[in-house]
Amino acid sequence: MLNRCVSELYYNLRRVLKLNRYKVTHTEINQMPRIFNSRSRYMALLLPVLMFLVTGATVSPLAAQVVESGKFRLHKFQQPIGDETYSISKVGGSLELKDDFKFVDRGSAVPLTTSLKTDGDLSPISYSIKGKVSRESTIDDEVTVSVGSAAVREGTATKTVATPKRFFTIAGYAPASVQMMLMRYLAKNKITTAETLPGGSVSIEDRGKDSVTVDGKPVELERYIVGGLIWGREWVWMDKQQNLVALVGVDAEFDHFEAIRDGYEDSLGIFISKAAADGMAALAEMAQKMSPQENGSLAIINANLIDGTGKAVVKNAVVVIENGRIKAVGPAASVSIPKGAKKFDAQGKYLLPGLWDMHSHFEQVEWGPVYLAAGVTTARDVGNEFDFIKSVRDAVAAGKGLGPRLLLAGIVDGDSPGALGIVRANNAEEAAAVVKRYHDANFQQIKIYSSVKPDVVKAICDEAHKYGMTVTGHIPNGMDAIQGVEAGMDQINHAQYIPRVLLPKDYKRQPGVVPNIDVSSPDAKKAFQFFKDHNTVFDPTMVIFEWLFHAAATPYVQIEPGVAKLPEALYGPINNAGFPPEQAAFGQANIDMYLNVIKALHQNGLRIVAGTDQTVPGHSLKRELELYVKAGFTPMEAIQAATLVPAQVMKVDKDSGTVEAGKYADVILVDGNPLDNISNLRNTKYVIANGKLFDCAKLWTSVGFKP
Repeated sequence: MLNRCVSELYYNLRRVLKLNRYKVTHTEINQMPRIFNSRSRYMALLLPVLMFLVTGATVSPLAAQVVESGKFRLHKFQQPIGDETYSISKVGGSLELKDDFKFVDRGSAVPLTTSLKTDGDLSPISYSIKGKVSRESTIDDEVTVSVGSAAVREGTATKTVATPKRFFTIAGYAPASVQMMLMRYLAKNKITTAETLPGGSVSIEDRGKDSVTVDGKPVELERYIVGGLIWGREWVWMDKQQNLVALVGVDAEFDHFEAIRDGYEDSLGIFISKAAADGMAALAEMAQKMSPQENGSLAIINANLIDGTGKAVVKNAVVVIENGRIKAVGPAASVSIPKGAKKFDAQGKYLLPGLWDMHSHFEQVEWGPVYLAAGVTTARDVGNEFDFIKSVRDAVAAGKGLGPRLLLAGIVDGDSPGALGIVRANNAEEAAAVVKRYHDANFQQIKIYSSVKPDVVKAICDEAHKYGMTVTGHIPNGMDAIQGVEAGMDQINHAQYIPRVLLPKDYKRQPGVVPNIDVSSPDAKKAFQFFKDHNTVFDPTMVIFEWLFHAAATPYVQIEPGVAKLPEALYGPINNAGFPPEQAAFGQANIDMYLNVIKALHQNGLRIVAGTDQTVPGHSLKRELELYVKAGFTPMEAIQAATLVPAQVMKVDKDSGTVEAGKYADVILVDGNPLDNISNLRNTKYVIANGKLFDCAKLWTSVGFKP
């Protein structure tokens, strides 16, 4: 037995020595076959003894030699927020990458350290990543590769898995330098797909060449779409030396994220615009396969019509669509179907206006299919990167993308440690310039963020109103909702800003105590009347508060069944949220308070529009409407909060919001009557957007969701 072990060790010693960073001083070792593939860290302890017993040779550690280093500037919403630095050292026949990644997002530090060791051919040996990938998301993973298997640790969970023939060690939302090593690995092996550890798979698609200018000289780069590392696509640009130059994607909060190599930062806007246009072009190709362009009329027959006006259901209804508009609608007996029209049998499904999401952040192209799959045919984006969202909107409008109609609210903040984005206004002159820029780019609104100073809020509102634009947003620090509206704000995002103005003036907030709001008190009645006098519109985003405040002991999937249909990359971060047991009662009290406030706003005749602030992609709009019904809306009123009322608020109700002749052909087909049970909206089976019919199941699966 001993002789056999010694023989095997001898036979495979050269491989062991290479992988464990030893230099052989006995020349005979160089003739040994390379079969032994163990990469166990324990071999490093045994090798000196084994070497001496087998050959009489001695080994000595090799010094690390740095062969490459670099730096990336990290951005969120185009704002520089931190740096990533890396170095690659050669140690014997192996390479070792060390990466230090850190940024500060709205006052929260996000540090991350990563180590990757590979063989000389870039085959992984070990990998570790620890820290944070966003303000809310942590990571602590480790992979150690052995012969034919790998030990994997994700947090406290461990497992041993068989290693595929081609694989790479990398985590989702990984540092740019590790993605660069992945791209080099794929190029070296002439492959475009590979399995990944701790789990998953990755694919790349070459999308062509781009040229940017650096120091006055053109530099040619290759652009790739990377899929599988996160939910959705990322874009990376590689130079001719296989250096990653730019990465455009999102972080674990769905927020825009970019890493740009030193020297290329002036081209950030180009990279973002290219990613947006390229992503929409890829989706347009997919859309054409799902719903080929056809000439002539489309007639939806055998539908139960809920037109959104408040009228009763029309049974056996017909809707005729031509050139993206509704040509005729009504009972089958009264609607003439054009000769040659293509007929689609609704088979008794309920036909409703396409839904609106009035609090979207369309931060990656995958939101397009997700929104449509959920029946959302119009979305108001309330804060995004200028170059990205403008490119996406224009692509959809030109029929060169896939997604809902987009109305845009341009975000603006003021300087502060917690500021968001690069669009700032700190005085009246800057306010005027910001508003003009958004107006000239055909944005409908301005979105105020939390650090804008009170006097600047008024300047922004005054300027926006001159252009016929409206103003929505957060109530900035140092103001309350009444003061925000007095300064000119037309709409308010999030329910969190309302309770304060319903309480008595002398109310003293107590930490950990949810105020008991008497919505019939003189103070509350005065506030409601003030908002009514100013025609203030509210976008409560109740779903995000329910998600944040629900008891963590109750998996969110039990509250929002759509969580079970999420891609793997999204399931954990979204499902594993909520208040710990000792704070569960406090969290539920907050949920109840917000529902009570929404109910009071509605009962006092104030307009409420449905929005999600993303939360659970595609599914949370239905949950928002379910919560409105829980707060006292009728199902029709809840539906109108996501159809007619948003169209009226955004002044496009001549074209949208109801199913009537002359309006956009944006409708949905649902199994079950949502007027009987609002949750039947979850059974949306088909969506018609701008006259094109899509199977929702195919839209869901196209971006990794379960239908």
